[in-house]
Amino acid sequence: MQKNKQIYINLIVEDLEKAIKFYEAIGFVKNPMFSNEQASGLAWSEEIVIMLLTTEFAKNFTDNKEISDPRKTVSAMYCISFNSKEEVDEFVKKAEIAGGRVYKNAFNDQHDFMYSFEVEDLDGYIWEPVYMNMSKFPQN
Repeated sequence: MQKNKQIYINLIVEDLEKAIKFYEAIGFVKNPMFSNEQASGLAWSEEIVIMLLTTEFAKNFTDNKEISDPRKTVSAMYCISFNSKEEVDEFVKKAEIAGGRVYKNAFNDQHDFMYSFEVEDLDGYIWEPVYMNMSKFPQN
């Protein structure tokens, strides 16, 4: 049987241990097989895994490109879906308790089928927990 396709999102972090604690607090599960003092793999699901990389370790993969500061620039945002508004609220609450910054965006608020927030982790990466009620999705 063929294994499901997976996505590994590599995030370059300032403090690996603090980042691990943040992601564990919001529901990611650490995989010791993919973790050491340079990097740590944490699973959101069987298909979605983040790899937290120290800056020095990440430089092995950047072909001498400058590493940006996600607190100052945005190059990607990561949207994860939930089955209810309550699940979104629970994720947001855990992120706030763990030290993340939470805010709403006006764009999503104008759509009554979407319920979401923006969650910024300790390093400035933006996650978008969202619940979409497809029965309210505009029909063409």
